[in-house]
Amino acid sequence: MTTRTALVTGASRGIGAATVVLLAKQGYSVLAVDVAADDPALPYPMGSGAELSAVVEQAGEHVEAFIADVRDPAAIAAAVAEAERRWGGLDVAVAAAGVIAGGVPLWEVPPEQEQAVLEINLNGVVNLARAAVPALLRRPEPRSGRFLAVASAAATRGLPMLAAYCAAKAGVAGLIRALGAELGRTGVTANAVSPGSTDTPILAESARLYDLPGAESFAAQQPLGRLLDAGEVAAALAFLAGPDSGAMTGAVVPVDGGLAL
Repeated sequence: MTTRTALVTGASRGIGAATVVLLAKQGYSVLAVDVAADDPALPYPMGSGAELSAVVEQAGEHVEAFIADVRDPAAIAAAVAEAERRWGGLDVAVAAAGVIAGGVPLWEVPPEQEQAVLEINLNGVVNLARAAVPALLRRPEPRSGRFLAVASAAATRGLPMLAAYCAAKAGVAGLIRALGAELGRTGVTANAVSPGSTDTPILAESARLYDLPGAESFAAQQPLGRLLDAGEVAAALAFLAGPDSGAMTGAVVPVDGGLAL
C-alpha cells in the first residue's frame, strides 16, 4: 500500500499548521500550502514564509512547502498538480486557510476587508474543491478520498461585528453538505470541523476587534471553560482524513468546547 498523500491550505500557522504536523506524524506525505505574505486589505499579519518553513521542518522529510493564494484558482490547481506529480496522487485535501475582519457593523466594514474574508474563507474552499476533488476521484477504486474544510461555530451563531465571517463559514458548511451528496458512492467523502474559540492568531485578532485584552477573554463562553488548542482541532481533522471515518460524509463536526450548545 502506498503512503497516503494530503494537501493542506493555511499551513503556516494555527489549525492548518497543526494539521500538517499531525498528518505527517501519522505517515502522510503532505504538501503544505500557504500564501506566506501579508494582505494589504487586512490590518493584522498573515502567516509568513519563515513560519511555513518552520512547520515543514517540524513536520519532517515527507512534507513540502508550496506558495499559493487560495483566491487564485490557477495557483490552487498548480498545488494539486504538484502533489500528484510528487507523490503520484492525492488522497486528502484540507481547506484550513482563513482570515477574519470586522469589529464594526456590516455596513461599516471596509469593502476590501469584507471581500478578503469572503474570498479566502469561502471561495478559497470552493477553489480547492474544484481542483482537489477531481484529483481524489482520479485514484483507482476502491477509493477512500477525503475533502475536508474548517468551518466555525460562527456558521451557526450570529456574532456581532463579524457578519462576513459568519456568512463565509455558513457557506462552507452548506458547501460540505452539498459535496457529500454529490460525491455519493464514489468512495470520496466531504466533511468539515466547526471549531469554537481556538488559540490561534485569528482569535487574537478577534479579541482586538472586540477591544478585549486578549484571546483568553473568550474562554469563559465555552462550557469547557478554556480555549481549544489547534492540535485538538487537527486531531478531529486527522480522524476524518483516515479510514475510520468512511461512514461520514456531508457532516460538520463541532469541535468547540460546547460553544454551540
